[in-house]
Amino acid sequence: MDALNHRIVLVVRRTRLEDLIVRFNTVEQARFYVEHLGADFADYELEHRTYQQAIVTAEATLRRFGRVQRLDRSFLPNFLFAPDATIVVFGQDGLVANTLKYLDGQPVIGVNPDPARWDGVLLPFQVEDLGKIAPEVLVGKRQLQRITMARVRLSDGQELHAVNDFFIGPKSHISARYEIRLGDRAEIHSSSGVIVSTGLGSTGWFKSLLTGAGGITGHPLDKKREELREHGFPWDSDHLYFTVREPFPSRTTQASLVFGQVNQRQPLKLVSQMAGYGVIFSDGVEADFLEFNSGMAATIDMASQTGRIVL
Repeated sequence: MDALNHRIVLVVRRTRLEDLIVRFNTVEQARFYVEHLGADFADYELEHRTYQQAIVTAEATLRRFGRVQRLDRSFLPNFLFAPDATIVVFGQDGLVANTLKYLDGQPVIGVNPDPARWDGVLLPFQVEDLGKIAPEVLVGKRQLQRITMARVRLSDGQELHAVNDFFIGPKSHISARYEIRLGDRAEIHSSSGVIVSTGLGSTGWFKSLLTGAGGITGHPLDKKREELREHGFPWDSDHLYFTVREPFPSRTTQASLVFGQVNQRQPLKLVSQMAGYGVIFSDGVEADFLEFNSGMAATIDMASQTGRIVL
């Protein structure tokens, strides 16, 4: 195998210790802050050492099979991934999701660099597996799991993609006002926002909302909602689901169109009635958002591109 013919991008993130050093300038100042609060600074150091050692080992392994470029997660939104690149993501699960939404079908190898610390649902491999897995992926001999992504299109032409879910609502803890439409049904809502979930995200935020709804009413969910709460829905589904958080019925707002399936034939449409505090963000990344203010229309459906995770 000619390593010069293959491109490998290794996606990493800063450790908690590195984030503290950015905040407090030095390791000793970070140590003083953490220990002053009664926390164990040694755990921060152990996590950092484990992660950095895993990166060094992974890079040495991957260089046997291709040209390796290390990429920090902060550069993901502006990085242009080559169509033929193979992507190796160094945990946690959230980093895999954040990476997938900037790709268009390139295979992703999720690596758990610290199995004692992270469960890693999307991280099926460990560092020592790369010597076997990487060359198989590069020659197309590994099975890939297709991941359906969601897309929101605004009436001004802007777009945003999501691997787990979209949040459409207010910037802070106030009520969102909007018109919501699904097929022939339409309502005016006052709520704390709308969540639109993919199959990959259906065991996360979406599940917690269904669980909360059942707990508040004190009654079992209907069969379909209970199945979704327990198991989510497949990662490669040809549909999404939406649910409305805390809808408030009043003289001018309704609260019956609060849950449903979204597909290509029946996208979810919203028109903002928020003067200057509406936002749409994806996958929990609040810094990467679209403004969604008065008169702006949003259409949510499936993205044309899909993610692919190595199994």
